[in-house]
Amino acid sequence: MQDETMLVKRAIKGDTHSLSELLRKHYSFLYQYSLKLTMNKVKAEDITQETMLKAIEKISTFQAESKFTTWLISIASRLVIDRARRSERENRWLQEEGELRSLRFEALIRMNDWPDALQALGELEERQRMAVLLKYYYGYSQEEIANMLDVPLGTVKSRLHAGIKQLRKELTASEEEQSS
Repeated sequence: MQDETMLVKRAIKGDTHSLSELLRKHYSFLYQYSLKLTMNKVKAEDITQETMLKAIEKISTFQAESKFTTWLISIASRLVIDRARRSERENRWLQEEGELRSLRFEALIRMNDWPDALQALGELEERQRMAVLLKYYYGYSQEEIANMLDVPLGTVKSRLHAGIKQLRKELTASEEEQSS
């Protein structure tokens, strides 16, 4: 077996055989770390695979100032943290979306008027509604929304602009109907 330092140097320079050898050598270690971190076999397998992919993509950025295993652990740890944040936000959003649907259902059952603002929000195209909710109801920044939805920042800005414009139009029309 080749010296790890030489494997790392060759892998950084683009030697796929050396990179493959490094990843094979550390796969079990990384999986065990991921398993202990997530306490879930399926999640650990996913994190390990995703870490390996990130390592393949980013090997040229590895500075070799620390051990290769330390670098792999930092990638895996960030992936777990990112997934937890994403999952927390998704769960919060799903819970609140469910509560919103529940409120709407209760209002319809009681034959009450659905508040104009929520009705107007319901009229928005789903992607616009999502951006508007995330920005103005949940308070996420445009950059966070872009990351969450995996879309460019400009797309978020245009969805917000179009969504707000449509909401204003709907609410103005509703006010005019009520005053007539």
